[in-house]
Amino acid sequence: MTPSRRKWAILALVLVAECMDLLDGTIVNVAAPTIHNDLHSGTTGLQWIISGYALAFAMVLITGGRLGDIYGRRRLFVIGALGFVAASVACGFSSSPGMLIACRLVQGSAAALLVPQGLGIIRSVFGAEEQGSAFALFGPVIGLSAMLGPIIGGSLIAANLFGSGWRLVFFVNLPLGLIAAIGAALLMPESRSTRRLRLDLVGSALAALGMGLLVYPLTEGQSHHWPAWTYLMFAASATSFAALVGWNRRVHRAGGDPLVEPSIFGHRAYVAGLSGVVVFFAGLMGTMLVMTLYLQFGEHFTPLHAGLTLAPFALGSAIGATLAAALLAPRLGRRVLQIGAVVVAGAVFWLRHVVASHGLDLTSVEMIGPELGLGIGLGMGVSPLFDFILASVADHEVGSASGVLNATQQLAGAIGVAGIGTIFFTALSHGGYVVALNRCLLVEIALMPVLIALVQLLPKHAHDSEAGAAVGLAEQRPNEGLSEITQAA
Repeated sequence: MTPSRRKWAILALVLVAECMDLLDGTIVNVAAPTIHNDLHSGTTGLQWIISGYALAFAMVLITGGRLGDIYGRRRLFVIGALGFVAASVACGFSSSPGMLIACRLVQGSAAALLVPQGLGIIRSVFGAEEQGSAFALFGPVIGLSAMLGPIIGGSLIAANLFGSGWRLVFFVNLPLGLIAAIGAALLMPESRSTRRLRLDLVGSALAALGMGLLVYPLTEGQSHHWPAWTYLMFAASATSFAALVGWNRRVHRAGGDPLVEPSIFGHRAYVAGLSGVVVFFAGLMGTMLVMTLYLQFGEHFTPLHAGLTLAPFALGSAIGATLAAALLAPRLGRRVLQIGAVVVAGAVFWLRHVVASHGLDLTSVEMIGPELGLGIGLGMGVSPLFDFILASVADHEVGSASGVLNATQQLAGAIGVAGIGTIFFTALSHGGYVVALNRCLLVEIALMPVLIALVQLLPKHAHDSEAGAAVGLAEQRPNEGLSEITQAA
């Protein structure tokens, strides 16, 4: 294999890892109702099955990237891929909700070791003049995977090979993960940071603790009728994050290597951007989950039918992301994000009207228009969002700012599943599926003015530097632009 061909083979392995992570999210969302029925999990257990992966991913993500810098990115890539495969197989053999939740937490942790290595690996393999071409493949390849994810998930469940049912959606990771791990061991050169770095264990622990103390009461609170300990955990979460900021500053002053560059939190626009990410992705992930639950539990759609019903949303996301990146963002600047939020609010209002008018007699055809509009609005927002946020920090802060941004994005998804899922199940017990879905859609509408106000604090134009653009594209993960929004489907 020539060196040139080897470079592109390595890029293909990185994309396989990204697609594996993405497919897992989309497929599991579609499979959630079937898992719920088969394992007889409660509503809280169902929320943990979905949000546990994102929570573990967020808790380990920054640490995973630092471990690659210290011990070698190829090594962590292989370890992460093998861990992901092992956890996926364990998920497929789970016999109880508790076992599946535990395996999902391990799976998310393994993904957090695997995914962050991709950017550094590509930078070490491709020259500066080739990196743009390499990163340009992320959007189309991962976006296509995201669009096909719900349909593939529904098809696998419908196939029910050997009576496997929903379990096949986890077993499908086995060949992909082994290809990524074996290919990396054979083809990838080892790379690590040129600086001598040390892992900040205290910072890692404080970050993980703060995230866990936030998501746990959000998920468990409703089933326990919101006792005092839930509010104490919220307060403890805020204290943990504050302690993390203080600890990072202390380590930085002492000349050490803090988990997070403390200066990034001195930029008002960056903090506003993090808040906007929470609002955007919490609303998105929570809303798309309850739509899936509504279609399968309320309308009694099969998983395949539900996946096909959500296809216009994925198509709209692709249209919106393309319009924003190629045409609107360069001309309108941050206003494209605000226009996207307005389109989302209008589309969700339209969807509420359709659901209220047709009730449980809703058909897939009647959802095409609102879903297409919702996808376009979300695509317009998510495609350039990371670049605008990263424009608020200095060039030497981009790496740390990007890591925190992606961890916040994953945490927001877990918050959305927990929070909006709780709203859905609470309303369901009193008013039925139509009332429950419409109440959640109303929450999504209410979040859009908040997002518009936060966007106003961002820089007027996205980051223009090559490094910033590369980080914004590669670290967006599909997890990313278009794929993040279709992951929820």
